[in-house]
Amino acid sequence: MSRVIGITGSIAVGKSSVTQYLKTHGYCVLDADEISHQALEKNSGCYHQIIAHFDCLDENGNISRQKLGQIVFHDAKKKALLESIIHPYVKTTLQEGIETSQEPLIFLDVPLLYETHMDEMCDSVIVVYVDEMTQMKRLMARNHIDETQAQHLMSQQISIERKKDMGDYIIDNRYGFEELYQNIERVLKDLKDETVCD
Repeated sequence: MSRVIGITGSIAVGKSSVTQYLKTHGYCVLDADEISHQALEKNSGCYHQIIAHFDCLDENGNISRQKLGQIVFHDAKKKALLESIIHPYVKTTLQEGIETSQEPLIFLDVPLLYETHMDEMCDSVIVVYVDEMTQMKRLMARNHIDETQAQHLMSQQISIERKKDMGDYIIDNRYGFEELYQNIERVLKDLKDETVCD
């Protein structure tokens, strides 16, 4: 029986560094962002629903993620509508991945794990953590945005401090890669020990 481990954090906390490490070391990681991108493709069940509600096609009839992003960035209702189309698709695809995997540990990389209640699919949750000041600085540098824009993006999610309190395991990513990898290995050891005990 597989154990399902959710991995989440908030924007610009370095969650992708954790999932990349896991993938590189042979772990099964199901990526909600990748599935969300698949949802925008013509052959997905979401494509026609999205283009019916959003003026977001490029000249080739493909959904432009840039256009779509601009529409939902400033309109909370449209953002909620888009999420109501994409999130069920993501959840179903993750569930299919869980059911077909034979791995003892399955990691679900879901940025909005708590916001979408996908934590209910998980046996345990890992929260990748940095303090909010570090998060803000990284987000501004990564996205080339100012503090006001960064605060807006951060406000769209449950705060990292609250997520830290909600998680079963915390991976601290405030320092360098060496410390990060040590923190990942510590959590992996705990998970493997618990899986053996189960």
